[in-house]
Amino acid sequence: MAMRLLVSLVIVALASADVGSHVSISHGGAKHAVTYSAHRPHHAPPSYHHPAPAYQPRQSYHKPAPAYHHQPAPAYKPTPAPYKASVEPPACSVNTTKAWCLEDNEYPTYELKAAIEYHYTKFRNLYADVADLNTELSVERPTTLEEETYLCPSDTAYVRPLRAINTEGKWRVIINNIEAHYETLTQTTRIEECLTSGEACPLVPACYETKCLQKSIYHRFVVYDAYDQYFPFAVETFQLPASCACLVGAYTIDH
Repeated sequence: MAMRLLVSLVIVALASADVGSHVSISHGGAKHAVTYSAHRPHHAPPSYHHPAPAYQPRQSYHKPAPAYHHQPAPAYKPTPAPYKASVEPPACSVNTTKAWCLEDNEYPTYELKAAIEYHYTKFRNLYADVADLNTELSVERPTTLEEETYLCPSDTAYVRPLRAINTEGKWRVIINNIEAHYETLTQTTRIEECLTSGEACPLVPACYETKCLQKSIYHRFVVYDAYDQYFPFAVETFQLPASCACLVGAYTIDH
């Protein structure tokens, strides 16, 4: 009977005990430790923590550097000069009365080099037609009466004009002192200018009607024409002083 009572008490105790409680029961003189462990179903509170997203590597926005390929130099394309450049006298003609310029601060050296290199084969044939002219004439003339002398004083020189007026009255750029294709291109000519043009010839008797006269000769030069986009070179004719002569007029003897 006592045993049943003890079991009943244990059942009641278990029913009223919380989860995880421990019950000790003593029976008689001996103490029997009986531990009952009961677990209620545990419901975890809802979690509001979202799991971390899976790692994704950051996309790189670095653009690859463009590849640079060597581009060939653009083909030479002559640019027409302003129209007034071929009509108005050049700046080098302002302080001179001559029809040519031996110095020119506006000489188109760079454009000439580029055009000659681009058209070299055709240009060389044109240039050889006039550049090989032999102008090695005597400049050291006699100066004493024992030998022979000129009747009119003059100034003689070899020149390389950079610009000059052609036979049509237009100023042209002449190819001179241009370094292109491993050579220096020049066009040299001999000129002789009268120092007393229009005056009586010295050393001639006054009974003669005389006058110092400037004589000219025609020269051909290779010129640069910026307006011609196909081949900007041509051979043109120029009239330059060549000698100084003494002109003797009519003479009659009166008895």
